[in-house]
Amino acid sequence: MNQNLKLTFSNTLLKQAALVGLVVFSSAAAFAIPSDRNQPISLVADRATYNEKTGVTTYTGNVIIEQGTMKLQANSIVANLNSQKQISSITATGGPARFQQQTEVNKGLAKGQAQKILYNAQTGIITLSGNAFLQQDGASIRGNTLKYSMNKGDVEATGTPNSTGSSSGRVQIIIPPSSSKSFPGARD
Repeated sequence: MNQNLKLTFSNTLLKQAALVGLVVFSSAAAFAIPSDRNQPISLVADRATYNEKTGVTTYTGNVIIEQGTMKLQANSIVANLNSQKQISSITATGGPARFQQQTEVNKGLAKGQAQKILYNAQTGIITLSGNAFLQQDGASIRGNTLKYSMNKGDVEATGTPNSTGSSSGRVQIIIPPSSSKSFPGARD
């Protein structure tokens, strides 16, 4: 490979890495503290590949993407680009894949994890599947699948049907005592 081809490949891969990092965090930035958006994006992985024909960018091996308080860790992250070179979907997989970010200055870190985290750019839906878990300030929700619509602000939790009546595999929501006052109909 000649030096010019190496330089062009490096620049293309660098641009794609930056694009994926920007999209991953710009989708989350709407829910982050404002100062996060002004922080640099750091993306590290053992390996990065980009296929210009298919529009698939893959990061593997202890992938960590950070920007301000936002952090995404996974065994692999795959980003699919459409024909206009815009992100159509991002999939993070791990054992489990984890993310965290501070959504408001006066709140603690929001943390989540699942075996797979899928972001669909067309629908604005983030799906956590496989022992999915979200928590912040003592409140949490757990289920087999959690779907969050960034456009509507809806959360849908799905568990595994359980005929025994135990909580195993079912949706579990924990609301700490101080939070219960903010729910309509909650009593002191």
